[in-house]
Amino acid sequence: MKRTISLWLGLLAFALLPVLAQAPAAPTGPTGKIHGHVTNPTGANQGSGTVSLSTDSGHTSKFTFQVSSTGDYEGDVTPGTYSVVFRQVDTPPDKVVDIFDGIKIVVGQDVLQDIDMSRKAFVDKLPPEQQKQLEDLKKHNAEAMKTNEIIKGLNADLRVVAQDIKDADNAHATAVQTLGPTASKADIEAKEAEIKAAKYNEAQTTMLKDTAAKPDASVLWAQLGQAQIGLKKYDEAEATYKKTLALEAESKKPNLDVQGLANSGLGEIYARTGKTPEAIAAYDAAAKANPTRAGFYLKNEAVIFFQTNNSDAQVVAADKAIAVDPTQAILYYLKGQGLIGKSTIDPKTQRIVLPQDCADAYQMYLQLAPTGLYAAEVQGILQQAGQKVDTSYKAPKPVKK
Repeated sequence: MKRTISLWLGLLAFALLPVLAQAPAAPTGPTGKIHGHVTNPTGANQGSGTVSLSTDSGHTSKFTFQVSSTGDYEGDVTPGTYSVVFRQVDTPPDKVVDIFDGIKIVVGQDVLQDIDMSRKAFVDKLPPEQQKQLEDLKKHNAEAMKTNEIIKGLNADLRVVAQDIKDADNAHATAVQTLGPTASKADIEAKEAEIKAAKYNEAQTTMLKDTAAKPDASVLWAQLGQAQIGLKKYDEAEATYKKTLALEAESKKPNLDVQGLANSGLGEIYARTGKTPEAIAAYDAAAKANPTRAGFYLKNEAVIFFQTNNSDAQVVAADKAIAVDPTQAILYYLKGQGLIGKSTIDPKTQRIVLPQDCADAYQMYLQLAPTGLYAAEVQGILQQAGQKVDTSYKAPKPVKK
């Protein structure tokens, strides 16, 4: 957090004669240049104020330049010898904060004149109480800078871990590309497992280090949980996500993305370990915690239940996700796949008889994704059931909440 020193800088002033306000003149004829950097007494950039050039020790200003947000100033000046004066934004016109006398400007030359208010000569002029405030502020700033460096490193680690997790998600495609089209299924699966293990282990190692360095950062714990799930360390991941949510509950600035990630992570753990009611509750908590991502969490819920062969829960999750966003074709495929197990066989025709909701879901999938990844499979199922693809299906509008 940045601290301003305007409180005591405003108190420091050299008594000067009152002057009438006047607009500094623009230089005429041949000119020289002046530039420099303004540093405040803490050693940080002074990102505001003005630098003026005066021929009467600051009583009046011949030229005035704004100090930029990075502490720099520059400008063209008529040749001569000047006092260079710094004023804060709120410094009265008859006062100065800092001054340098005898600065000579020469035609065609660019003079460097920095204004360093952290120099000993300047600080020694401050009253004792202001000097103490400055020392305290310097200590605080040093600690803040150290903390900022730590956070900078943690953010870099988070970017690396995010890429690790993305690489793990793409492990199958990477394995196929690495081994080539003639590789056996077993070799591809082995390579995929190898890539995932390496990426998740790297992510876990990094986040274990970072959570130890800054244990109050919930986002670090959330990322650690993702790595642990990838390694199938479900007990450890569950504890990690609960730690994440505990930190969020104590936070003055809760992070909805972190809360959603932690709850959905718990949902995946419970789904994969056969705790269906707990999984459903966790996914619902994720959607509630971060409504803008509700469709994403609920779709993941349907996918995980599909992967764990929990068809009933899969259908329920797909319906919830469809209610949030009915335009995603994959949701209808997941719903249809969850219901197909309830199909029967017509004893007369020996055709499969799909539950109506199942057939409707497949029809909707084809309406939304006629050339999608599962289009051929869905068309085949409908043909086996003696049903014609209905192109009149239209996606319903999302439910407004």
